Amino acid sequence: MQSLRVELGQRSYSIHMGSGILGDSSLIAPVLGKGPVAIITDTNVGPLYLKTLQNTLKYLHKDALVVTLPAGEESKTLDHVQTITGELLKAGYGRDCTLCALGGGVVGDITGFAAAVYQRGVACIQFPTTLLAMVDSSVGGKTGVNHPLGKNMIGAFYQPRCVIADTDTLDSLPEREFRSGLAEVIKYGLINDLSFFSWLEDHLDSVLARDNEALEIIIKTSCKDKADVVARDELEGGLRAILNFGHTFGHAIEAASGYGHYLHGEAVAIGMVMAADLSRRLDLLRESEQNRIYKLIKAAGLPTLAPRLEISTYMDFMKVDKKAEAGQIRFILLNSIGSALITGDVPPAAITQTLQAFMERSA
Repeated sequence: MQSLRVELGQRSYSIHMGSGILGDSSLIAPVLGKGPVAIITDTNVGPLYLKTLQNTLKYLHKDALVVTLPAGEESKTLDHVQTITGELLKAGYGRDCTLCALGGGVVGDITGFAAAVYQRGVACIQFPTTLLAMVDSSVGGKTGVNHPLGKNMIGAFYQPRCVIADTDTLDSLPEREFRSGLAEVIKYGLINDLSFFSWLEDHLDSVLARDNEALEIIIKTSCKDKADVVARDELEGGLRAILNFGHTFGHAIEAASGYGHYLHGEAVAIGMVMAADLSRRLDLLRESEQNRIYKLIKAAGLPTLAPRLEISTYMDFMKVDKKAEAGQIRFILLNSIGSALITGDVPPAAITQTLQAFMERSA
């Protein structure tokens, strides 16, 4: 097992990564609240790993309420927050309870948000079971749900008590979900870690084969890169926005095509290809570097083309992006691989050209 800290003063917490740690009660005991426990999971993950976590909690003399949500991005709604909080209220859970998020990014985001708002804040522990959740969504305290007009538009910054990532859960992860998580891994190399990007280029075959040593490297490096950024800018006042590289386009793709059509990482992959292209059009990024980015994303088995929709449709969704200011779309772009910048000074014509270049061709 390996561990690292997210340094946020009184809100600091540990990320533990390793094989079989879902059954390690010594990791869970120090971060449980004094009161009862609820496990939030979904219909895919529950049958696989719920019993293990329940047994770990029983060892600590905690019988857990279980709330099982339908699997998929479509569940990431306020209605399902109501489902969770309603079950907690019916069970008489107070402010001393602990919510355990057992699942991927959707379960982690919605559980974290429910923990933030239930009785104005209760303890939350993240147990990510997908690569994307392990390297990104479980770390940093961003929680929330979707709205028909925009992704993650309703939420809160709310840090977990701990993140416990059992890498054994990746054994059951479908190939498409695994590759989706690689998009966020590649992102860290692009925004602030050139050496990691180069390592991914050289070791992608081992990563795709789910070699244990390669998995440990990508999870630990991604979590460390994210933790370093979050520690410097917890509430996204500036620097933390670089973690959204590819997400301005990506979130628009998810919303415009209907939540669930693309996995989050797939939409982000297309968004990163677009953001690299836009960077090159603005003479920030060399064409040779743009080609390296495209080649790695393609080699990872990720999509590179968005659905063919009206340009105005994508623009409308990007305007409600959380990074937008005074109606102006802000983009995370690249000066080079490993060096990101935040800008709102992007000519609409360049955005249009990028969208047109990376949309699927008409049938």
